[in-house]
Amino acid sequence: MAAEIHSRPQSSRPVLLNKIEGHSDAVNAAVLIPKEDGVITVSEDRTIRVWLKRDSGQYWPSIYHTVSSPCSCMSYHHDSRRIFIGQDNGAIVEFLLSEDFNKMNHVKTYPAHQNRVSDMVFSLESEWVVSTGHDKSVSWMCTQSGSMLGRHYFGSWASCLQYDNDTQHAFVGDHSGQITLLKLERQTYSTVTTLKGHEGSIGALWWDPVQRLLFSGASDHSIIMWDIGGRKGRTLLLQGHHERVQAVRYLQLTRQLVSCSADGGVTVWNMDTPREEAPQWLDSDSCQKCEQPFFWNVKQMWDSKTIGLRQHHCRKCGKAVCGKCSSKRTTYPVMGFEFQVRVCDTCYDTVKDEDRTALATFHEGKHSIAFMDMDPSRGLMVTCGSDCVIKIWDMTQVVGCSIATGFSPR
Repeated sequence: MAAEIHSRPQSSRPVLLNKIEGHSDAVNAAVLIPKEDGVITVSEDRTIRVWLKRDSGQYWPSIYHTVSSPCSCMSYHHDSRRIFIGQDNGAIVEFLLSEDFNKMNHVKTYPAHQNRVSDMVFSLESEWVVSTGHDKSVSWMCTQSGSMLGRHYFGSWASCLQYDNDTQHAFVGDHSGQITLLKLERQTYSTVTTLKGHEGSIGALWWDPVQRLLFSGASDHSIIMWDIGGRKGRTLLLQGHHERVQAVRYLQLTRQLVSCSADGGVTVWNMDTPREEAPQWLDSDSCQKCEQPFFWNVKQMWDSKTIGLRQHHCRKCGKAVCGKCSSKRTTYPVMGFEFQVRVCDTCYDTVKDEDRTALATFHEGKHSIAFMDMDPSRGLMVTCGSDCVIKIWDMTQVVGCSIATGFSPR
């Protein structure tokens, strides 16, 4: 069922400790059990499995439970040992795990959605289960009565969710690339704001309630940090993936962000350093450097008897420029550009060698990552995806030695 790969790391990269195999279809979520050598997984093969590490060093399922519909997502609350499973048919099923993790009893089934459940959060404080679905809605249900408390519809699939227990605010990412902030109450709700910045569907969200920062990853290969607590609309763009970002996790203790993408890329970002906001792209009918017209500027093309040029943008200053005036490429990590991007010739000359120093490290998970969970107290990470494999990693040498001294708040 599982192979033990390595004991503990001696390098500055993630070390694969265990590889768990046994699912017959994509594994959509995997959660590390706090203070236990165990993992809970849910899969398209309609099974919920609890894997415990045996004396041999291998993981074997102590619970193997089959439900009526493919399992799409999961929310596990360790203190109460309650687990909520979202399904492809729109239902959410609640189970209670025994103290020894060898038995699981059915508690309730919630008719949450009319289509696949994409994400969910259980709040013990509210006794709510908040969920998003492919029926373009977010719903919140009472876990005591099992009744529906409220629902809000969007213009496209609701793909991911984060929830603030203290204020009862929900952050909902959708397929159009927008993030909606809702204030939820019993029987009612209000829309606070809509965050727009991504050019592709939102694949992952992470909310840090301490610093009041929201992180979003999307199919446009980028991550945006939204400074919600600052109330000034400050955003930071992070570009360090070649494929869609499907998992993000902020480690408040070490001020680092871990992100995973569909091509197996694992990036660790240093967020404990001054960073600059990327500029808004400016609009112009002609190059803001040489003043040559762009191809839609028919009047200037006719007056100057010239052929219109294609418009580009400098990533450092945001000006609209032609290809000749932006022939250079550079990295600029302080603005989030870990890969080479287009800059105008003027800005290129202002970038010093020290400005190109990377503020992120890049690693390879060696499988398509659809979901990631971390246990910061032990420096462990678990990844899973469409290859039906679950991988457990030691991250202590990647995210800082201080990670093992405390728990990062969710």
